[in-house]
Amino acid sequence: MKFGETFTEYLQGDQERFLDKCSHIEYKQLKKVLKRCRSCRTSQDSGVETSPEEENGGLECQCESCPLCDQKFFSELMKEASDIAGCFRSRVRRLLHLHISTGLQSYMSRALHCFTNDKQTMAQQGRLLIEYAAMNAIAIRKILKKYDKVHSSVNGRNFKTKMRAEHIELLQSPWLIELGAFYLNSNRSNGGESGNFSHPFSCDFDADKPVMTLIIPDSVKLEYNLTCAICLETVFNPYALRCGHLFCKSCACSAASVMMFEGLKTAPPETKCPVCREIGVYANSLHMNELDGLMKKRCKDYWRERMLAERAEMVRQSKEYWDLQTKYVLGI
Repeated sequence: MKFGETFTEYLQGDQERFLDKCSHIEYKQLKKVLKRCRSCRTSQDSGVETSPEEENGGLECQCESCPLCDQKFFSELMKEASDIAGCFRSRVRRLLHLHISTGLQSYMSRALHCFTNDKQTMAQQGRLLIEYAAMNAIAIRKILKKYDKVHSSVNGRNFKTKMRAEHIELLQSPWLIELGAFYLNSNRSNGGESGNFSHPFSCDFDADKPVMTLIIPDSVKLEYNLTCAICLETVFNPYALRCGHLFCKSCACSAASVMMFEGLKTAPPETKCPVCREIGVYANSLHMNELDGLMKKRCKDYWRERMLAERAEMVRQSKEYWDLQTKYVLGI
């Protein structure tokens, strides 16, 4: 079955209500642009003149380059990809907030969402979000591959690089790792509910390099490294910077020259990621609560050892900070 038909069935399937307020790739519309582009090229190669209607529609193409098609195709795809990434972040953030909230905060969150945060419903929401990310990511990959085939170009491949630079590629999002940890935590506690996706996530903390694995349709296997690039240990109390790189909180704070009790968001705007050297990535850092919870369940001794060490370091830094403040006030 062609992917276009599979994607249409997905949009019209059981999750149609879930997708009602979610953006998605207009796969058929983008494919129509490519088909008309190919027919324009065929007519030009055969010496047939392009009609005024086709010219006015922005579909006139040349043999080796297609600037009008590039503008129409990539601008629309970038808008759709940005909307999807924003929608995905928003839905995952809301789901995980419901999952970790406690006390009065939990009651208020449940009231705002009509008390629908029972474990089974939340696990179902997590599965739908995994499907949503996977299907739209595959749609983007397929349409870009089709674009390069039609135009005999590498513009589609270059667009993937641009998506990574703009942090809108779904399968590279730290929110997907956090959703995977939530899925594994929920799957363990609700008797293994997995829906149509049969255990898409797995996590191995005992390997030489701890990884989380995601298997999506088309037998695509993605692995997310859970090693801190600074201490080279399994990330503890993990944070993801805006660029997507994962670090232990203590390591990231040390790299940014801020105290742990101050937090990563107090880092100066010009602070760079220790891996990719991108600036401005600390302000929107993401605390990976679900991943930390998964590690706490599966690596109890390691988690406790790191927790005690981090707590001792935080106490040391706090004491040092307040000693300096006291000396400054007293003029010593």
